[in-house]
Amino acid sequence: MGKSKTAVGEENFSAGGAHAVIGFKISDAIMMLIIILLCATCVLPFVHVAAKSISGNTAVMSQSVYFWPKDITFDAFTRVFKDDSMTKSMIFSVWITLLFTLLGMIVCTCAAYPLSKKRLKGRPVLTFLLMVPMYFSAGIIPQYILYYQLHILDTFWVLILPLIYSPYNMLIMKNFFTSTIPDSLEESAFLDGATNFQILWKIVLPLSKPILATLSLFYAVGRWNSYADNMYYTRSADLKMIQYKLYQLVASATEAQNASLADTGGVSQSTPEVLQAACIMFVTIPIIIIYPFLQKYFVQGTMIGAVKG
Repeated sequence: MGKSKTAVGEENFSAGGAHAVIGFKISDAIMMLIIILLCATCVLPFVHVAAKSISGNTAVMSQSVYFWPKDITFDAFTRVFKDDSMTKSMIFSVWITLLFTLLGMIVCTCAAYPLSKKRLKGRPVLTFLLMVPMYFSAGIIPQYILYYQLHILDTFWVLILPLIYSPYNMLIMKNFFTSTIPDSLEESAFLDGATNFQILWKIVLPLSKPILATLSLFYAVGRWNSYADNMYYTRSADLKMIQYKLYQLVASATEAQNASLADTGGVSQSTPEVLQAACIMFVTIPIIIIYPFLQKYFVQGTMIGAVKG
């Protein structure tokens, strides 16, 4: 006798389930492959630079160093630390970065929170005006004239005040407040007699740790990696941040790359390529150390703040 309809249906269902499992495995394998390739594009360049930073000059110049160092030497790092002013620049950079991040987060929060409230009169106009700097810039020369008239040239304030407001960061924080903090929570606080500042300080900010950590990292990394304003608007040696100091170190090594050992008192000099790799490692390691502590907030804060407008 032939198989019943129930048995045939069960066989078809099991066959379909097996095909579905195979399909899921293939899709998972493809996604894993894509993720591995994306990770490799981020990790392998860093490994290559790290290998060059501790490799010998001859091996680097012959382009034989890839992901493993050859003729291991720490001459480039020795030269970076040899200058006593390097430590001073590092301390100054850390202080500027911390102050810049603190003031930037205060300005960003004070701009984003009011704009996230529908009860704010003139909110569209204010939002438009605050977003204009994201798309338009006057240029270096008008900025230089403005800083000169404000008397902040060649002061540490020129490294902080012009950049503490970021329209991009403000937009992310505004979207986070809009999509995450319920209006009913603030309304209940208003009924209890709380002011706007009390609600912001005691309710909104404690619930916004992911976005605060994320944007703090944005501010800190942006200030830490920037040196153009340090080069254009400051002249004093005491105001040199570590990025600008290392830029000058690499530039001086490039100018002197053809100098003989006799001209340097018999001291071996690293080539500009090796010295540049060591400088990259020197300024990247502090950020790498900080990032793991903020990683758990990073993805959550960025995704939530970017979903709704």
